[in-house]
Amino acid sequence: MAHLLVVDDETSARTTLALLLRKRGHRVLEANGVAAAARTLGEEVFDLVVTDLRMPDGDGLDVLRAAKSQAPATEVILLTAYAEWKSAKEAIRLGALDYFEKGQEPDELYRRIDKALAGRELRRENENLRAQLRERFGLAGIVAQSPAMHAVLELVARVAPTDATLLIQGESGTGKEVIAKAVHHASLRATQPFVAVNCGAVPETLLESELFGYMRGAFTGATVNKVGLFEEAHGGTLFLDEIAEMPAALQVKLLRALQSGEVRRLGATQPSTIDVRVIAATHGDLTAMITEGRFREDLFYRLNVIQLSLPPLRDRREDIPALAEHFVGQAAKKLGRALRLSPDALERLLRYPWPGNVRELENAIERAAILTRLDAISPEDLPPHVSAGLHLGPSPALRGQITLAEAEREHILQTLERVGGNHSGAAEALGIGRTTLWRKLKEYGIERWSGVSGRNGRSM
Repeated sequence: MAHLLVVDDETSARTTLALLLRKRGHRVLEANGVAAAARTLGEEVFDLVVTDLRMPDGDGLDVLRAAKSQAPATEVILLTAYAEWKSAKEAIRLGALDYFEKGQEPDELYRRIDKALAGRELRRENENLRAQLRERFGLAGIVAQSPAMHAVLELVARVAPTDATLLIQGESGTGKEVIAKAVHHASLRATQPFVAVNCGAVPETLLESELFGYMRGAFTGATVNKVGLFEEAHGGTLFLDEIAEMPAALQVKLLRALQSGEVRRLGATQPSTIDVRVIAATHGDLTAMITEGRFREDLFYRLNVIQLSLPPLRDRREDIPALAEHFVGQAAKKLGRALRLSPDALERLLRYPWPGNVRELENAIERAAILTRLDAISPEDLPPHVSAGLHLGPSPALRGQITLAEAEREHILQTLERVGGNHSGAAEALGIGRTTLWRKLKEYGIERWSGVSGRNGRSM
C-alpha cells in the first residue's frame, strides 16, 4: 500500500481518481488546489503525487516544487491537456517523473502509477540493501582502534563514493581485499558485482583469458565462448590482487583496457564496452620494480590515482585485542559454543610479532578455538610459536637479544619444522601466500630448508 495525494480543482475528476486508487489498495488524500496541496505536503510525506497542471490558484509546477522541497524522493505525475505539453516537459526537467495527457484511457494512467510506485519501492529496497552491505562488509564491519587504521578508513570513506582507481599497498595478510570490499560496498556500485582475482595465483598462460575472456575456437580447448572477469564485473568493481605479479605483456593490455574502457576477448573481432572500477593491490615495491624494468610506469600512474597504505599488525598493536575478540566471536558462532579469550592468552597475542599480520592472527584464533576444551582460550591453546615466548614485550630474557627480523626468521623456521618442510603447509600455517614465503626464505638465506640445522644461518 502506498500513500498518494491527488490534486485537482475539478471535484468530480479528483474524487473519481481518488476512489479508484483506494480500490487498488492505496491510502489516498485529496487537495482541491495548489494552496491546499502545499498545506497537506507540509504535514505528511507521500510516495506519489498526481496533480493537474492548470488550477485557479496556481499550477502543477508549484505543487511539484512543494513536494520536492518537503521530500525529494516523492514522485510526481502531472495531468495535462494536449496543448500543455511544453509545460509538462518543463516539469520533467524540474524533477517530475511523468506526465499524462487527459483523454487517454484511464488504465494507462493506472499503469504509469503502478510503474512509478514499483520503481520507488525498488530504489528503497536498493538503499536498504546498500545500508545492510555497508554494515556487513563496509566500514562498520572493519575492526580498527588504532590511529593508523582510523586514518586509512577516513580516506576510504572519502574515496569510496567516487569512481577513482585505487592502489592498495601493504604486507601480505594486512587485509587488502577486506579494504577493497569495503570501498566497493560503500560506493554507488554496491549492488553490482565485486570480482577478485589474484594475479600471482593464476598461471601466466591462463591469466589473459581469465581477465578478458575468449571466443569459441580461439585456441585448442576453447569449445565455448567465455566471459572474462572484466565483463563479469561490468557495473561493479574488479579487484586485481598482487598486481606486481602480472606479466609484462598483460600489463600493456590492462593499460589499454583502463584507458579505452573496452576489452576484446581472445579470438573476437570487436571489443566490448565495460564500466568497471578497478582496485589493485600489492605487497611489492612497484617503484623499485619500475626502476628494474619489471613494471610499466604508465600503468603505475594509471592505477595509482588514490593510494592506500595498510600498516602491518605490529604497527597497529592497539587493534589486536579487538581483532582477537572479533575472531573469537566468529569461531564461537561457527562451532556453536560459548568462547572467550583469557587475559593470559591475550597477553601472548600482544607480545607476538605477527609476521603474517591479521590473517595469521585469525588462523591462530581459529586453531585455538577448535583445540580448547574450555570456554576460555588459554595460552596452551594457541599455536606453540605464539605461546612459546617470541615476545616483543619487556621480557628480561629477550630484551635486547632479538630483533623483529630475527623473530620472524625464527618463526618461519619453527613453522617449517612443524610441517616437515612443506612450503604450502608452512605458508598456510603462517597465513601468507607461497610467493611471500619464498621471498622471505630468500631474504633470510633459508631457501633450501633441511631441518633444524637451518638455525645456523647457512643457506640450505
